[in-house]
Amino acid sequence: MKMEIRTGRLLLIIVSAIAVIVFLLISNNLVKELARQERERMDIWARATERLAKADVDSDFEFLLAIISQNNSIPVMISDADFNISEFRNYSLPDKTDADKSVYDELTPRNKEYLTKRLKSIGGDTPLAEMVKKNNHFIEVELFDGVSQYIYYEDSTLLRSLSLYPYVQLVVMVILAMILYMAVVNTKRAEQNRVWVGLSKETAHQLGTPISSLMAWVEYLQATGVEPEITGELDKDVKRLSTIADRFSKIGSQPDMELEYLNDTVRTSLDYMRSRISDRVRITMHLSDDDHGVRLSRSLFEWVMENLTKNAVDAMQGEGSIDITTGSDRSCVWIEVRDTGKGIARKNFKTVFNPGYTTKKRGWGLGLTLVKRIVEDYHGGRIFVKESEPGVGTTFRIEFPV
Repeated sequence: MKMEIRTGRLLLIIVSAIAVIVFLLISNNLVKELARQERERMDIWARATERLAKADVDSDFEFLLAIISQNNSIPVMISDADFNISEFRNYSLPDKTDADKSVYDELTPRNKEYLTKRLKSIGGDTPLAEMVKKNNHFIEVELFDGVSQYIYYEDSTLLRSLSLYPYVQLVVMVILAMILYMAVVNTKRAEQNRVWVGLSKETAHQLGTPISSLMAWVEYLQATGVEPEITGELDKDVKRLSTIADRFSKIGSQPDMELEYLNDTVRTSLDYMRSRISDRVRITMHLSDDDHGVRLSRSLFEWVMENLTKNAVDAMQGEGSIDITTGSDRSCVWIEVRDTGKGIARKNFKTVFNPGYTTKKRGWGLGLTLVKRIVEDYHGGRIFVKESEPGVGTTFRIEFPV
């Protein structure tokens, strides 16, 4: 199952990456093609300007003027080699009183300064004759022998918009890929939840019949005079099985929350474990003086503590010490479970809560997953590995909101 999920995620990432690359290439080619067309238009415009400057009485003035007047989208300026601008077109000037003008000398001082700075910002102090060689947005126009003008043009609004389009498209594609990825992950998680809940409910149902039978047998043994010590222990274990069945039945539905005192709940949950683990494991509780009240499902929280304790015992291979500490601060009350086991590598601090993760030869790897679900999904708290060092031990921390 985990391999299938990883393969599906990898396939989704690859397909998304290919789609993004294809769209970016198409968009980039469109931008390049439009830029090439604008360059061709400006070459024609420059040639028409040159022909008009050299025109004699037999030239077709109307045709040349028509070519020049057709440029109503590409910003363009005409200047000499000393940056003295003579004409311009399609610029949005800061002083709107000159909106319909195209001759530089007729502009207000503010607009003249704006166009001059804009032209010089392209090349700084570099002569325009050299800029023609370095920047393809400059075109040299020869008016007559030894005298040239320089046409500088900028990208049109459409081209600038299309230049940004690939980046916008990339962001949109990444967002869509993330949404699709989250949808797939959530769908898979929902499917896992349904399996988890169904298995829990069915387990509780299947346990019901043998538990009822065992209760009847305990009563029968008590009635036949079997030693009370034996029947008492049997009764405890039968009640324990009944508690476990009740816990499984609560998975998948919102359990009833009641105000419980944290220290008392921790102490009760560990009392059962003390008599059922090795004598070589020492459990020490460091309970805070102020026993805070927390809204809990007592049976589910006891399940959390038992799972953490069992996990610690397994990590220590049946020998070591477990320290349970409670406390509080302004935002939460907390419980820390520290063991002297083999520890967890830092890279696995989050992985240990994933279904199927286990370091034991025999095990389903569901204990810590169940703990995380109970703490976070049902109680609105959080659980995490506070600290761990291989060969030294691990500390798990549970926090509940005040």
